[in-house]
Amino acid sequence: MSTYYPRTKDLTRTRKSLTDSPPSSPSPTDKNYRHDRLSRYDSSGESATDRPLGRTSSYTRRETRLAALNRQEQDSSTKDYKKMYAEALHENERLKSRLQDSKQELVKIRSQLEKVTQRHDRISERSTVLDSEKREKQALEKRVSNMEDELKILTELKSDNQRLKDENGALIRVISKLSK
Repeated sequence: MSTYYPRTKDLTRTRKSLTDSPPSSPSPTDKNYRHDRLSRYDSSGESATDRPLGRTSSYTRRETRLAALNRQEQDSSTKDYKKMYAEALHENERLKSRLQDSKQELVKIRSQLEKVTQRHDRISERSTVLDSEKREKQALEKRVSNMEDELKILTELKSDNQRLKDENGALIRVISKLSK
C-alpha cells in the first residue's frame, strides 16, 4: 500500500495545478499525466489509488450508480424472463390445443374417408353385381328370344303337320274310292 501513497499525492498536486492554471496547449507533463491516469484505471473505471484508500470520489459514486442501474436492469430482465416464460407456456398450451384439434379433425377425416371407401367398395360390388345381373339378363333375354323363335317354328311345324295330315286323309279317301 505504501506504493500508492506517493502516486496519490502526485495526482492531487497535478489536479490542483491543472485547475488553477489557465488552459494551454498540452505539455509533455500533461501527456505523462494522462498516461498515468489511464494506466491507474481498471476496467470498472475506478482509480486503483481510490479503492484501497476507500475514498468516495465522483468515480466511485458513478460506479455505485451504474451498479444500481445494472441491478435494476437485471431485475427487469428477470421479470422479462418470467414474462417470456409465461408467454412461452401460453404459446405452448395454445399449440397443444391446436395440435389436439388437428388430431380430432384428422380422426374425423379418416372416418369419413373410411365411409367413402366402404361406399365405393359397395358401389363397385354393386356395379360388379349389376354387371353380372346385366349379363344374366341379357343371356335370359337371348334364351327367351330363342325359345320364342323355336315356338314360332313349332307352331309352323304343327300347322304344316296338321295340313299334311289333312292332305293324307284326303288322299286316302281318293285312293279308297278309286280302288272300289
